[in-house]
Amino acid sequence: MVDYDVVVERRGTASYKWDRYGPDVLPFWVADMDLPAPPAVVAALEARAAHGVYGYSLVPDSLTDAVRQHLLSRYDWDVAAEWLVWLPGVVPALNLACRAFAAAGETVLTVVPAYPPFLDAPGLQGRQLATAPARLARGRWELPLDELEAAVTPQTRVLLFCHPHNPLGRIWSAAEVAGVVEFCRRHELVLVSDEIHCDLLLEPARHVPSVLAAAGAPELTVTLMAPSKTFNLPGLNFAFAVIPDTGLRRRFTAAGAGLLPFPGCFAIVAAEAAYRQGGDWLAGLVAYLRGNAERVEAFVASELPGVTATHVEATYLAWLDAREWRAAHGGEDPVQASLQAGVALSEGGAFGAAPGFARLNFGCPRGMLDEGLRRLKVALG
Repeated sequence: MVDYDVVVERRGTASYKWDRYGPDVLPFWVADMDLPAPPAVVAALEARAAHGVYGYSLVPDSLTDAVRQHLLSRYDWDVAAEWLVWLPGVVPALNLACRAFAAAGETVLTVVPAYPPFLDAPGLQGRQLATAPARLARGRWELPLDELEAAVTPQTRVLLFCHPHNPLGRIWSAAEVAGVVEFCRRHELVLVSDEIHCDLLLEPARHVPSVLAAAGAPELTVTLMAPSKTFNLPGLNFAFAVIPDTGLRRRFTAAGAGLLPFPGCFAIVAAEAAYRQGGDWLAGLVAYLRGNAERVEAFVASELPGVTATHVEATYLAWLDAREWRAAHGGEDPVQASLQAGVALSEGGAFGAAPGFARLNFGCPRGMLDEGLRRLKVALG
């Protein structure tokens, strides 16, 4: 049994999340959780550390098998070993994909709001960015297929797709994803599907990988995954791409030649322990996050007039719409108001959203969440 309510002190640990804003601010911004990793992972890391030699590592067959078994058991996806490309993270993979599949000056397309590296990667690689805004209909965000059609041009080469979606918290249905695949096939785009949150579904739904959503999808799809969000291991810098098509895989790996490091020895043992022994911990985590999501949604609805939160179907991230609050307060920035009250949120503009949006990370012990919500009421109530 794991007690997810236990608070682990992270101040003073060179934590990007905790040390950025100082000791008086509760950080509900960057997407790592304040919950300890599975005990099996901690034990595996302790055993590896005790070895005393930390040289260059190769990914062993046992980890390859663990990843393949995870994908088969959870998603009925039978992945060949040669399809796997090991990576230090999904963000480098987004940049590699822009470099690999679009030439300088060509266009990369995505849906906004979007995880900020989706918006940054094309420009960093000398490519153009085009966006299509998601639609809010009857309180639920929808994929903007018509807007994507309007945004695509003959120079568009890649669609960066977030599935499930960060920050909107949507689980895209199989039919919605099939529509995306058909759109990419029709316009001869490479579909780069970031599925890093796919194990964190808070609804009784099953994740359908983009590559399985429609016939022919393996020919055009690069799927990005990692244990980092699922098991709270982001600081270990380990991810992977699944690329069934040989030509796409060669282009992707060629773009990373000389840039991708060996996987770290600690990342390897942690990932294998997580995939082989973390199932019960993950089930408990998802139930705990579901409770946190319900807490956030109920609090926003009852205590923050002028602020709304769409239902979180997946991830541990709530997307807040404070545009009405902002208008009622003379254009004041709700993120800055929250920061002054001791709560750090992610500002919506970084995701390509209009002023007044914010993202709240509720992947934390419930006591910390309750204190953060109390402070939010001081700021925005």
